[in-house]
Amino acid sequence: MDDAQISEIIGMAWDDETSFDAIERQFGLAEADVIKLMRRQMKPSSFRMWRKRVAGRKSKHASQSR
Repeated sequence: MDDAQISEIIGMAWDDETSFDAIERQFGLAEADVIKLMRRQMKPSSFRMWRKRVAGRKSKHASQSR
């Protein structure tokens, strides 16, 4: 995975409107893989802030938001 793809995945993960399902369809990364990528690529404080924002958020799970 190149830097541009990683950057796009991070942007999609931060976006409240983009579900983990959409990221998986486009890049083949399951939610757990996105979390691992975010943990590796972000500062610890930024990662914790992101996890707090998306934890349990229905909009990040397309199947739950319907």
